[in-house]
Amino acid sequence: VSRSLKNRVYRSYGVTARAPGEYEVDHLVSLELGGSNSIRNLWPQSYVTQPLNARVKDRVENRLHALVCSGRVPAEQAQREIAADWTAAYRKYVGPLPGDPAP
Repeated sequence: VSRSLKNRVYRSYGVTARAPGEYEVDHLVSLELGGSNSIRNLWPQSYVTQPLNARVKDRVENRLHALVCSGRVPAEQAQREIAADWTAAYRKYVGPLPGDPAP
């Protein structure tokens, strides 16, 4: 993703100031799941927010990628679920989110 597109994404979400390493421009539907570099599929995601941040979302992306590649989850289903609510997809495919209350 080009620097100019990243800057457009930050502006569209109202992120006017950021420290180096605080955010990444992330794909809502990752490229590994068939997502695109369209601005409609990009958003600024924090590395520093707790308990949910870019590293947590990466876990569900990696899990879904493995499930799609193994044929256990259709790519279209993975795309729909992560786009609709990545935290729900995390709970379904990975387990409790960091910060979820213990059962």
